[in-house]
Amino acid sequence: MRLLALTKYGPLAASTRQRFVQYEQSLADANIEVIYSSLLDDSHVQRLADARRASPLLVAAAYAHRVMALLGARKYDALWIHYELFPYLPATFERAAFLHGKPVIFDYDDAVFHTYDSSPFSIARWVLGGKLAPLIAGATVVCCGNEYLRSHASRYNSNSVILPTVVDTDRYRPVIARRNHPLTIGWIGSPSTWRFVRPYLPLLAELCRDRDVRFVGVGAGRAAEADRFDGLTLEKWSEAGEIASVQAMDIGIMPLPDAPWARGKCGYKLIQYMACGLSVVASPVGVNSDIVVEGTTGFLATSIAQWRSALNRLIDDAELRRRMGEAGRARAEEAYSLQVHAPRLVDIMLGALESREAAQQIP
Repeated sequence: MRLLALTKYGPLAASTRQRFVQYEQSLADANIEVIYSSLLDDSHVQRLADARRASPLLVAAAYAHRVMALLGARKYDALWIHYELFPYLPATFERAAFLHGKPVIFDYDDAVFHTYDSSPFSIARWVLGGKLAPLIAGATVVCCGNEYLRSHASRYNSNSVILPTVVDTDRYRPVIARRNHPLTIGWIGSPSTWRFVRPYLPLLAELCRDRDVRFVGVGAGRAAEADRFDGLTLEKWSEAGEIASVQAMDIGIMPLPDAPWARGKCGYKLIQYMACGLSVVASPVGVNSDIVVEGTTGFLATSIAQWRSALNRLIDDAELRRRMGEAGRARAEEAYSLQVHAPRLVDIMLGALESREAAQQIP
């Protein structure tokens, strides 16, 4: 079975690495070969990380490349599509996925539909509000990162399943000897999600000043330079150093606003923290409330007062951090690991092909 993976971004993007690339070996073991065609390559991902915009010429070239990939899709057994085919173009362009009658596995781990149906521009809501509906409806199966996304997909396609974003727990592991001086509160993400941290920076600055802790932000990008305070360390993200950056933390945080886009997030950073044996504090938004077992693997906090209380408890109690870290590690292994979900994805892929073959045999 040869799959054409039509991803939005190249493998430097976390969404591509975690939803596609890390499954390569498991798929290969099942004789499924994946050939990638990203809309926007790694140079574009790097520009986003550096808060630089792509030129219109580069975007036009990317769209032309996507058209050519779809025209040549006849030689593949199925299409594996991430997010959408043509951002900001109407639904008609998404129907190109079915040009050759191949099975389509559609995957999304962000509420990309809210880019359109919640746009501040009425013309965008009118023209693009339902642009993903034909793609979802026509897919053989839809893989959704959480229940919020599955609920949306199931309006159009009853064969919508939850496939959480996971980590390889053989690589993401707790360190035996953690450096605890000063104790480190950490966050890992991207420039686009750093804005969710900003409302909590005064509290984090207070803790760094009064509690002999430090706060590390990994991957926040250049925009975070204006947010610096004593005790804040900003680290540049790299794929090679990602795991070590998380392992160097003692407490992992994931603040989110209770907004439609945030409810579609898949809690990837929480899973990274927990797999590395960290205790966590998170906003009870979307899937965060499922990932974090309150009082066992970490704390869920809404108000600044609740965040202050949760962080102070963890700062004060090393044994509590240890217990929560162990419980979080066990939960990551059981529910959010590549080892658990890779066989599920293989079954989904094989089932998609078999269902299409069976349909073709019906006289």
